[in-house]
Amino acid sequence: MKRKLLLPGVELLTRHKMVLPGLVILVATFGAVALMATSPELDPDIPEPVAPTVRVLDVLPESIQLRVHSQGTVAPTQVTALFPEVAGRVVWISPALVNGGYFEKDTVLLMLDEQDYRSALQRAQAALTRAEAEYDHARYEHQRMRSLEQRRLASRSQMENTLKEQRVKQAALQDARANFDQAQRDLERTEVRAPFNGLVQSESVDVGQLVGRNMSVATLYASDQVEVRLPIADRQLAFLNVPLGQRGTLPEEAQPQVTLSAQFAGRTLQWSGRIVRTEAQIDTASRMVNVVARVNSSDHAEPPAVGLFVDADIEGLTVEDIVVLPRIALRNGNRVLVVDEEERLRFRDVEPLRLYQDDVLIVGGLEQGERVCVSPMQTPIEGMRVRPVADPDQAAT
Repeated sequence: MKRKLLLPGVELLTRHKMVLPGLVILVATFGAVALMATSPELDPDIPEPVAPTVRVLDVLPESIQLRVHSQGTVAPTQVTALFPEVAGRVVWISPALVNGGYFEKDTVLLMLDEQDYRSALQRAQAALTRAEAEYDHARYEHQRMRSLEQRRLASRSQMENTLKEQRVKQAALQDARANFDQAQRDLERTEVRAPFNGLVQSESVDVGQLVGRNMSVATLYASDQVEVRLPIADRQLAFLNVPLGQRGTLPEEAQPQVTLSAQFAGRTLQWSGRIVRTEAQIDTASRMVNVVARVNSSDHAEPPAVGLFVDADIEGLTVEDIVVLPRIALRNGNRVLVVDEEERLRFRDVEPLRLYQDDVLIVGGLEQGERVCVSPMQTPIEGMRVRPVADPDQAAT
């Protein structure tokens, strides 16, 4: 075999090529070890959680006048059917005797033919005059006979007969006077008068019509006062201090004030009145108690119209040391979140008096100066740190 001969320079170059990569690897390894040995140690730092910002209200107990709301329909205090007290033919009707017509007490609304009643009065007058004459004669005869009997010029029987005759004539006189008074009243009753100030609800009579004693000719209702029946839940009666089953009208000092309001003809109208009584029975369907509000029409330029549907705002009792919070402050039943001095959340049980519109009235469980969280929170935790800020609504007041 032939051996391949290398020149000395070529052999040296070949050896360098084999040593150089190893030398590079060795230097790199040494550099990496040196860097790792001299690098600073890292100390992990866990950041603290950011405290959420919440709105708080300062607890400020105050006196609150409770109010109760209801609704009802205006109704008249008196409604009556108009009946003539005598029979006859209608000869005149007042212009006020129409649907919606206004009248005052004792206004003549209807006139009946009075000729027969005037004749009856004249006959009764004649009978009364005759009875008076006969009684005067009988009394004179009795006095004369008693005088004769005392002088023994007439018997006692004759005197007693004249006494009997006097008493008969006296009874006849009383009967004649009663008939005269009756005839006079019947003549006056041919004019049918209004029993009170009011309005005509309906009428069913015309001139020339023959009417009788038991025939209704119109329906009237009083306008001096109106009433509104207001249903109240039994739990709200405690806020009014109105006794259940009160007999008759409440004493004036115990009558709560009420404000009625309604939207009518594009305007908001208001009237003031009082709760004058309660209805003794409880509505079996709604379990509500009806209180009755009364409004004097003379106190208002535009009195409430009968049939109008109104809202009622009733003044209730005045209670002390009440904390008013927005309803959103209640959490998990009757609990609120209080922010303590370390600005941490604490759950607190409270005693609500009532929920009213968007507020809750707290009667116990909070102290003056404490801060109550009113911001919505999904998962509040006992002891959670927060950053409280004053509620702008309370700051404005």
